Amino acid sequence: MIDGVDLKVLLLSKTEVEGLVSMREAIEAVEEAFRAKGLGKVQMPPKSYIYFKGHDGDFRVMPAYLEEMGAAGVKIVNAHPRNPKEHGLPTVMATILLLDPKTGAPLTIMDGTWITNVRTGAAGAVATKYLARKDSRVVAMLGAGVQARTQLLALNEVLRIEEVRVNDLLAKKAEHYAEEMSEKLGADVKVAKKARGAVEGADVVVTVTPARKPILMNDWVSEGMHINAIGADAPGKQELDPKILLRAKVVVDDVEQAIHGGEVNVPLSKGAISHGDIYADIGEIVTKEKPGRTSRDEITVFDSTGLAVQDIATDWVVYKKAKAMGKGREVELL
Repeated sequence: MIDGVDLKVLLLSKTEVEGLVSMREAIEAVEEAFRAKGLGKVQMPPKSYIYFKGHDGDFRVMPAYLEEMGAAGVKIVNAHPRNPKEHGLPTVMATILLLDPKTGAPLTIMDGTWITNVRTGAAGAVATKYLARKDSRVVAMLGAGVQARTQLLALNEVLRIEEVRVNDLLAKKAEHYAEEMSEKLGADVKVAKKARGAVEGADVVVTVTPARKPILMNDWVSEGMHINAIGADAPGKQELDPKILLRAKVVVDDVEQAIHGGEVNVPLSKGAISHGDIYADIGEIVTKEKPGRTSRDEITVFDSTGLAVQDIATDWVVYKKAKAMGKGREVELL
């Protein structure tokens, strides 16, 4: 304590964080973050990338300040797709630091790996709430990794899901996913041998892969479909046939980030689409500055790159609950 300012920092592990926020709470926090962004009440510089040449990896630095919430901080997150799974090393790891806006003093340092997964799932749920048809019941999942799980758990909070079709390059991975998620959701989750078979006739399609060329083709997409494009979060990544974007109402989480590394980044760089083909960012939809879905037949796409405001808003919920419940360990860093 210096001049009445508590300089103790709360440390929270991954296990502690997991027990402090539900998917419903994460969705509410992320929706509020999008609303604040749409109202111009956040500060969020573009994420910065550092690339480790020769190691097939990078890390991103993501700062944000939500002014009305009084939450400020930064997330550092890596992507190392070749990390050896046999050693239990995740391909994505994150650490989050929250600061006191009044003093700049650090408040908490917490594991952000689980938060990253959950807030990304929450973003897909918020987009689906505003852009998908209300009676959507059938979900197609292209990819069966960790994010495919949180995406489906989040969608289950905003839709009454009756059927899920999952496709992955690794058949056993898809089989494990179907078995696990069937049990968790109590819904019919089945494996589709082909991506096309998963997609055709679905109401909501989610792409969650590290692809660098389209895995979702235009002729599979029917009128009224909503697509959450989650996998493209860095330059060069791409999951959707650009022709889909020309047919659809395209909503991004942040225009600048999406142009740099979202689903629209490759087709924009190749001239397949133009900046004018981006309809809105999700904040404009949440604040009702622009309408979301306006007809049953329109195709909608949400291009998710992952925003620092999502992290900080969700982490703020975790921090407040941890303090109230006496969770974590406090240390003096200053």
